[in-house]
Amino acid sequence: MTTHLIIGGTGKTGRRVASLLHDRDFPVTSLSRPSFDWNDPATWSSVERPADSAYLTFAPDLTFPGAPEAVAEVADRMARAGVRRIVLLSGRGEAQAQRAECLVAEAAQRYGASWGTVRCAFFMQNFDESLFAEPLGAGHLAFTAGDVREPFVDLDDVAEVAVAMMLGEAPVNRAYELTGPRLMTFADATADIAAAVGRPIAYEQVTTAHLVADLVDAGLPVDEAGGLAELFGEILDGHNAHVVDGVREALGRPARDFADYAARAVAAGAWNGGEVAS
Repeated sequence: MTTHLIIGGTGKTGRRVASLLHDRDFPVTSLSRPSFDWNDPATWSSVERPADSAYLTFAPDLTFPGAPEAVAEVADRMARAGVRRIVLLSGRGEAQAQRAECLVAEAAQRYGASWGTVRCAFFMQNFDESLFAEPLGAGHLAFTAGDVREPFVDLDDVAEVAVAMMLGEAPVNRAYELTGPRLMTFADATADIAAAVGRPIAYEQVTTAHLVADLVDAGLPVDEAGGLAELFGEILDGHNAHVVDGVREALGRPARDFADYAARAVAAGAWNGGEVAS
């Protein structure tokens, strides 16, 4: 029987990948804390089981110290145990993430397994499933991105490409770089969300120090808030300000647009008085 293993099955992409596989009646084993914890190498042996494919995500991000080595060890354990195809969620334009990609590919090939990468940057769903949801719901988003333009990508597209590689429906032993169909500033994205909600939402440019203070106020530890602000600075420095066609290459259709995402999110209850949509 075809089986599939998901590391991070409760995360933004992992749960979508699991849902798509379940919808097609494929058995799925989803590993997350406490059975699997990136901060506890003693739990990594839980991946040592045969499977037709695995979806591998690292939290909080592949740019964090030690991340490439950690994913390489886990990929090695999976391939050695008989996982035949390993698909990694990676970052777009991030040197550490691309180092992780190479290490995972080497681990897979060492045991005759296939590999694949979905390479993307800023998810559309960060606006309704993450830190931006509450301020947008309250009518005011303060962030550090300035006039940087980003081709926000829909997580549903990311999950569909990952599943297509896991099932062998899209070519493997390659990376798919994924973006949405247009470049947008954060002010543009806020305006699209305001149009979908039907009420004004302001966007304010702030300093990194201001952002860190806001994140701490929202409940993040100081170190984590600083690391997240640093990650935003790396991702949103303009190097990703170009659109690519990886979704079409993998799936044969165009990527979903931000306005369509915003309309779907509102229909699901997003940005309703500052509450995060479930």
